[in-house]
Amino acid sequence: MNSVSSEVRDGMQIDWDVAIPMADGVVLRADIFRPLGDKKVPVIVSYGPYAKGLDFRVGYKSQWARVVEAVPEILEGSSNKYQNWELVDPERWVPEGYACMRIDSRGAGRSPGLLDCWSPLETQDFHECIEWAGTQPWSNGKVGINGISYYAMNQWTVAATQPPHLAAICIWEGSSDYYRELCRHGGILCDFLNSWYNRQVLTVQNGVGDNGARSAVTGVTIAGPDTLSEEQLKKNRLAIDLEAENRHLVDEYYKSRTPDFSKITVPLLSAGNWGGMGLHTRGNFEGYLRAASKDKWLEVHGDTHFTHFYSTYGVELQKKFFAHFLKGEQSGWDQQPKVSLNIRHPHETFKLRAANEWPLANTQWTKFYLQPEEAIIDTKEPGVIADSQISYEIAGDGLTFLTPVRDYDFEITGPVAAKLFLSSETTDADVTLALRLYDPSGKEISFIGSNDPRVPVGLGWLRASHRKLDPQETKPYRPWHSHDELQPLTPGVPVELDIEILPTSIVVPKGYRLGLNVRGSDYEFDGTDAGVAHAPYPMKGVGPFTHTNASDRPANVFSGKNTLHFSSKMKPYLLLPIIPKE
Repeated sequence: MNSVSSEVRDGMQIDWDVAIPMADGVVLRADIFRPLGDKKVPVIVSYGPYAKGLDFRVGYKSQWARVVEAVPEILEGSSNKYQNWELVDPERWVPEGYACMRIDSRGAGRSPGLLDCWSPLETQDFHECIEWAGTQPWSNGKVGINGISYYAMNQWTVAATQPPHLAAICIWEGSSDYYRELCRHGGILCDFLNSWYNRQVLTVQNGVGDNGARSAVTGVTIAGPDTLSEEQLKKNRLAIDLEAENRHLVDEYYKSRTPDFSKITVPLLSAGNWGGMGLHTRGNFEGYLRAASKDKWLEVHGDTHFTHFYSTYGVELQKKFFAHFLKGEQSGWDQQPKVSLNIRHPHETFKLRAANEWPLANTQWTKFYLQPEEAIIDTKEPGVIADSQISYEIAGDGLTFLTPVRDYDFEITGPVAAKLFLSSETTDADVTLALRLYDPSGKEISFIGSNDPRVPVGLGWLRASHRKLDPQETKPYRPWHSHDELQPLTPGVPVELDIEILPTSIVVPKGYRLGLNVRGSDYEFDGTDAGVAHAPYPMKGVGPFTHTNASDRPANVFSGKNTLHFSSKMKPYLLLPIIPKE
């Protein structure tokens, strides 16, 4: 084994900076943690750009503080000095007979090459790394992938290449559609890619060297042994944030970064987050539904982006899954429900429910019609009504329609959709829909989300010029926009919009009201920043998943007022997945 160093630490055999040659000659670097002795073991692999040597506790102070508060058990049974952002802790997995292999992706950390996140070349690299891991003398030939976000998203694409030694994947809060879920929500450019790339990737690009951090364990520079100039670093990377900004429609660039789900056949566990609406909700549902795998499971939870990946609940779920498929043990996974949903109640209360399918078979799809006079949404369909309209400021809080006060609880769990009739003063309009919950006093109840501590019940977005639907993919409860041509508006003329609101779950207690908020700009809880210590971005209700890019939303188009229209032929509604009481 060609490694910089090999040593025994904390009861593990650790090989640092192992060289993994790619077919084109580039050599990637990996750290491998494995049990002592000669027993062949399964391998948990990860591949990504966050620098395998960056200490979670140092590089992500805000997130570490929040995970310790949410999951205090993380401080027990591990020194945590090998903790790496969004990956498994070797001190918890190696003693149970797994090797943990962390690979710095091409151009990141200690791996040289051209940095091009989520590219087909990265997928090919990942494929080759899986096969390398599956054929080492200490490997039992079964490889699994586990990790959050980036380390989940690239699981979809590499699984579609069908590496022979890949035996199972655990996709924890990872989007699966590069255009719709990462770059452009409803066609609107999301600010996340730009801020994330500069904040989390370029700071650990290979070649940052002495200008970056050092490993708290080995002392080596985490972003490569060489220190390059900024000019050299720019030559060694592609500006993926600018690609998204300049590419408004789905093209081959986006398609090449989205998997062919029909080729995903490996056993998979897809774990999503109700509160991850900017990036970490939709993909886990759509990927689960679209994958051709015979053996596949869906789990959905709440809380932060990282809480349950590290909680006892989440770790036990992961280990039960991998023990079954990587070790062949009778772990009890054969009794695992195909769908496990943590049904959400106000004030961060959840009740686990087992199901056999998604959406739930007993869903009562119910239209709640927008009624402008009372500003309510109700199940009674309006009769013959006179033409009317309501305008709202694009930069303001929009319009809110509330359900009537009810003297009983009701639950919505599933995908949500809305139909609106809208006009603009210009040739386009951006629409944000927020499902919001209000207590009997009228106070909004927010929820801990994956990347913001105050998120609403649900969110959806659509740019009106992207309203064209794909009839083959569209379902009544989940519109599917083709994003293959622009259809500009005629100022003042209403158009029909079908808007996807991402899957959600909430039990609305009696006396509480659910609200549909129609906006022209991003949802904000109350306009204030949550003020989380060491936070890398403002947290006003959507975290980093804002939509404010001036080149994508020029003021001469996306300002002023939008107007909702109502008539006997234009009856806007919200389609809710009502779940009857058992």
